[in-house]
Amino acid sequence: MLLELAREGENVDREFEQSLAAFGKRLGDAELQMLFFEADDIRNAILTIHPGAGGTESQDWAQILLRMYLRYAERKGYKTEVLDLQPGEEAGLKSATLRFEGDYAFGNLSQESGVHRLVRISPFDANKRRHTSFAAVFVFPEVDEDIEVGINPEDLRIDTYRAGGRGGQHVNVTDSAVRITHIPTGIVVQCQNERSQHKNKASAMKVLKARLYELEKKKQMKKIEKMEDAKTDIAWGNQIRSYVLHPYRLIKDLRSKVEIGDTDRVLDGDLDDFIKASLLLRKKTAS
Repeated sequence: MLLELAREGENVDREFEQSLAAFGKRLGDAELQMLFFEADDIRNAILTIHPGAGGTESQDWAQILLRMYLRYAERKGYKTEVLDLQPGEEAGLKSATLRFEGDYAFGNLSQESGVHRLVRISPFDANKRRHTSFAAVFVFPEVDEDIEVGINPEDLRIDTYRAGGRGGQHVNVTDSAVRITHIPTGIVVQCQNERSQHKNKASAMKVLKARLYELEKKKQMKKIEKMEDAKTDIAWGNQIRSYVLHPYRLIKDLRSKVEIGDTDRVLDGDLDDFIKASLLLRKKTAS
């Protein structure tokens, strides 16, 4: 249609460019779809962020990552929910747990699991020195009701407390926040997003099920593949990506070797290049 109009002398450059861009996006989405082969890839995702040692500097880096993933979700059309957020004393955050709802949310975000390293001039250093900060990202598939995750109520310790904000200002006057400890594994999850204790408990149990499901999957993988040396194990020394903002600007993925100089674009949520390269690497390794 556009080519016919062009032959008739109509100016269709803009429409043609828009159609070409839309086609390119559909083609890219189709190529990406072929990279999802794990059964859990299509599921919703639960993502947690934890700063490394370093106090305010690392906590601020964790906050930057939180914003990056929320912006990424906006780009992908995922629905997000902040299940728990523990603010830092001065800035940033001590931990955050988010839920991402949408097709292949886990397949995409699972490629972000690992340690993220930031190098920059610290905004908290009066002497303007360069600092290196670390934060760990963990991603789990949300467990649907059709998947049985055996949890013995006697294995749980459930504590309630008053949800609070920075500076001691309480966001709720009742003990609505919930913390659940799974005693056999030592896994601790918490939620204070809702004013209802019942809703917070339900959300916390959803996170716990996701973590126990992922833990069981890893146990099975270790039995089958003897993965005591597995590179996929998450550890503070296992950096997956380095974000350098000084003395030059470059973000480099240490697995796929993809490098991007437009750091602002990446920190604003454009992670597609990194995630696609990681998925390609995963498929190549699996084949």
